[in-house]
Amino acid sequence: MLTYLWLWYSPDLMAFKLWASQASHHPVVIIGVMLTMAITLAIGLPGSIGLWLIAPFYPPLIATLMLTISSVVGALGAYQLAARAGRRWNPSGLTLKVMQMLEQRSDLMTQCALRVLPGFPHSVINFAAGLRNISIKTFLLAATLGLAVKWVVYSSAIYGALEAIEEEDALQFDVVLPLIALALLLLIGAWFRRRVDAARKS
Repeated sequence: MLTYLWLWYSPDLMAFKLWASQASHHPVVIIGVMLTMAITLAIGLPGSIGLWLIAPFYPPLIATLMLTISSVVGALGAYQLAARAGRRWNPSGLTLKVMQMLEQRSDLMTQCALRVLPGFPHSVINFAAGLRNISIKTFLLAATLGLAVKWVVYSSAIYGALEAIEEEDALQFDVVLPLIALALLLLIGAWFRRRVDAARKS
């Protein structure tokens, strides 16, 4: 985040920032960024590059819509990829643990909870769900709801922080609130990840 802010406000890159802000609203750029995010998620790579190419340039609601659509399309691609691999794929580690958990509980709320947690790799959820062939309808609904909640917090925090710094007024409630929500999500995510790691080692 600090590196991003330095680049964003670097005097040497102001011309690039202006060009990026204008180009970001071109339909080809919008579709290209969303497709890039969807493809990276479909093949198991982090989709965070999409977050940093979308959240700073669009209002939170629009950014949330773009990020959610891209993420869900990518999740569906990963699900289909894993489902086709089937028994030829022998997962281990966290993917195997999530598969075992989804065998016992693959309801909407459980999947939504996994999606909302920061730091929990979505590729693991996508591949584990595909390998276990859980209900595609529940999978897509959980991905849509969980990721929408997560992305609205991230988008609001990033866009609000950048806007507040630019206006030199960083103590507004609508700026601080998403940052507090993000901090809480990070703490919960770290706690849950430690529990998963401990269960995996045992």
